[in-house]
Amino acid sequence: MLREAALRVTRPRVAVLSAVHAHPHADTDSIIGVVRADLGEVSHQAVYDVLRALTAAGLLRRIEPPGSVARYEARVGDNHHHVVCRSCGVIADVDCAVGTAPCLTASDDHGFAIDEAEVIYWGLCPGCSTALSS
Repeated sequence: MLREAALRVTRPRVAVLSAVHAHPHADTDSIIGVVRADLGEVSHQAVYDVLRALTAAGLLRRIEPPGSVARYEARVGDNHHHVVCRSCGVIADVDCAVGTAPCLTASDDHGFAIDEAEVIYWGLCPGCSTALSS
């Protein structure tokens, strides 16, 4: 993957990419923890730099739901959305809606060549819903 994206293969890049694949929607601090468990000591800045490079290369996607820190996922190249729990903040992927109004059809595109839509669904995850009703 890294070579295909014209990036040098380094231990930090491999570790960050593996961490995000294993922990979709993880925040930077969580990724740092996973990378440190794999590599030992690695600086915050090194992980931030790798995340930036992998995102710029299209190997990762950075998402930032309102009220949340930046999170990273390895699911790229499709037009999927997210559902976020209002209580615990867990995030899950949601495939683009299908039917007569696909996600990329805006009511007025204002002349833009639209290539992505971002939709965030909000609610309570099953665990929080159960806890609330108990």
